[in-house]
Amino acid sequence: MTPKTPHPSTTGQDSATTRQTPATGQAPRTSPRTGAATAAGGDPRRWAVLAVSCVAAALLGIDNSVLTYAVPSLSRQLNPSSTQLLWIVDVYGFVLGGLLIVAGALGDRIGGKKLLLTGVGGFGAASALTAYAPSPELLIAARALLGLAGATIMPSTLSLVRTAFTDPRERTTAIGVSGGVAAASFALGPVVGGLLLDHFWWGSVFLINVPLMAAILVAGALVLPESRSAHPRPLDWASVPLSITGMFGVIYAIKTAARDGVDEPAVWIAAAVGALALAAFLRRQGRLAAPLLELRLFRNEAFSGTIGANVVTMLASTTLSLACSLYFQVVRGWSPLTAGLALLPGPLSAAFAAPLATLLVPRIGRARTVALGLLLMAVSTAGIGMLTAHTAYWRMLPVLVVNGVGIIFTFAVTSDTILASAPRDRTGSAAAISETSMELGGALGIAILGSVLTAVYRGAVSLPRGLTGAQASVARESVAGGVDTAGRVGGPLGRRIADASREAYLHSFHVTTLIAAAVMLAGAAVALWTLRNVPAELPGDADPVPRPAAAPVSAP
Repeated sequence: MTPKTPHPSTTGQDSATTRQTPATGQAPRTSPRTGAATAAGGDPRRWAVLAVSCVAAALLGIDNSVLTYAVPSLSRQLNPSSTQLLWIVDVYGFVLGGLLIVAGALGDRIGGKKLLLTGVGGFGAASALTAYAPSPELLIAARALLGLAGATIMPSTLSLVRTAFTDPRERTTAIGVSGGVAAASFALGPVVGGLLLDHFWWGSVFLINVPLMAAILVAGALVLPESRSAHPRPLDWASVPLSITGMFGVIYAIKTAARDGVDEPAVWIAAAVGALALAAFLRRQGRLAAPLLELRLFRNEAFSGTIGANVVTMLASTTLSLACSLYFQVVRGWSPLTAGLALLPGPLSAAFAAPLATLLVPRIGRARTVALGLLLMAVSTAGIGMLTAHTAYWRMLPVLVVNGVGIIFTFAVTSDTILASAPRDRTGSAAAISETSMELGGALGIAILGSVLTAVYRGAVSLPRGLTGAQASVARESVAGGVDTAGRVGGPLGRRIADASREAYLHSFHVTTLIAAAVMLAGAAVALWTLRNVPAELPGDADPVPRPAAAPVSAP
C-alpha cells in the first residue's frame, strides 16, 4: 500500500508509547506480554483478543435489555414499590454512564487488560448477587454493582482491540465486528430472557452470566494484550467525584424527564447539579497537566466529528428500537420472544456487514462511509414507518436488514476513527468518551423522540364512550395502557378500545419514525462536512495536539 500523508490534525508522535523504527518509519508492534516488538503482521493472537472482547461486550448488551422481560416475575416475588421498580430498572444505566469517563482514564493508567479482568470478575459476582437478591433494596444495590463493573468493561474491550490490531484495515474490520456483535446482543436480550423465563425463575437471566464471565476471565488472562501507557500519569482524584456527579445528574435528568415529564422538580434539580458539576469538572481539566479527561482530543476534527455522529445515530436508533418493540408486541400482539426474534435480522446483518465498511473506507473515504450509513438508516427508518397493522413480515425483512447495515457502516467507522485519532496511551479515555456519547445519545433519543411518540399517541387516540374516568386516563396514557384496559373491559367495548389504541399508536409510530429519519439525514449532511478532511487511513499513533512544555499546573 502506498503511504499517505497524515492529516495535519493527526500528525506528531506520542513519545511515551510510540517510536518509529529506522528501517520502515512505522511504529513497531509490541508483544502483549513483554512489550517487545513483534513481526509486522501484528499480534498473532489478535483474533482471539477480538473474540474475548466480543463475548464480554455481548454479555453487557444482553444484560442491558433482558431485565425488562424479568420485571413481571420479580415483581410478583419481591413486591417492590413503583419507585423501587424504577430504580431496579434504571440504576444500572445511571451508574454505568456516570463512571465511564473515570473507568477509561483508569484503564489508561493501570492497563486495559487489568481493568477488563477486574470488571469481568466483578460483573460475575454482581450477577450472582442480583440473581439471589432477597429484597428490592438489595436488588437495587446489586444492579448498581453491575453498572460499576460494566463501566470498566465497555471502554476496555475497545481499547484492547485497538492495541491488538495494528493494521488499519484489520482494525476497522475488528471494531466493526465488535460493534455488530454488541448490536446483535442487545436484540438477543428478549430472546434469551424469554427462553430462560419460560423454564426458570427471574434470577436465571442474571445467573447465566456467572459461568460465562468465569470463562472470559480465564481466556482473557491467557490471550489479552496489555495496553498500559509506558509512562502512566497520576490520577486526579479530585476530578473523580465531579465527573461522576455531573454525568449521573445529567443522565438521571434526561431519563426522568422521558418517564415523568419535564415539569418534575427532580428533573431540574438533577440537571442543575449535573451541569454545575460538569462545568467545574471541565474547568479543572483545562487547568491540569494530567487531566482525567483529555479536552485536547476534541480539537481533533476526526475525533469530535465522529462523536457527534455517534450521538445522532444512537438518538434515532434507540427510539426506533423502542417503537418497533411496541409495534410488534402491542399492535401485532406478538410475545416478547417472538418480537425479539423478529428484530434480530437487523443486528445480525450489522455483524456480517462490518467487513464491507473496511472495503468502503479506502474507496470513498470516512466521511462518505459514515454519511452512507446514516443515509441507509434514514431510508430504512422511513420504510419502517410505513408499516401497517397487517404488513407481512417478509416485507419488513429487507428494511430491517438495510437498517442494520447502515448502523454498522456508521459505528464501525466512527469507533475506529475515535480510537485511531487518539494517542496510544489515551485509547481507554477515547473509548470511554465514545461509549459515553452513545449512552447520552440513547438517553436523549428516549427523552426527545420517545416523548414525541407518547405525545402524538395521546393527541390521536379517540376512545369510545362507556369508560370510567380512571379507565380512560390509563388508556390515554400509552398504547400499552390502552390495550391493557381493553383486556380488562372485554367484550365489544374492549375491542373498540384496543382498535382505537392501536390506530393511534400507528399514527404516532409513523410520525416519530419520519422525524427520526429526518434527524439521520441531517446527521449525514453534518458528517460529510465535519469529516471532509479526515483521511481514509489514520496511523493510529497520533497525538492530536502537541503537548505543552510548561510545568504542571495545580488546580485549586
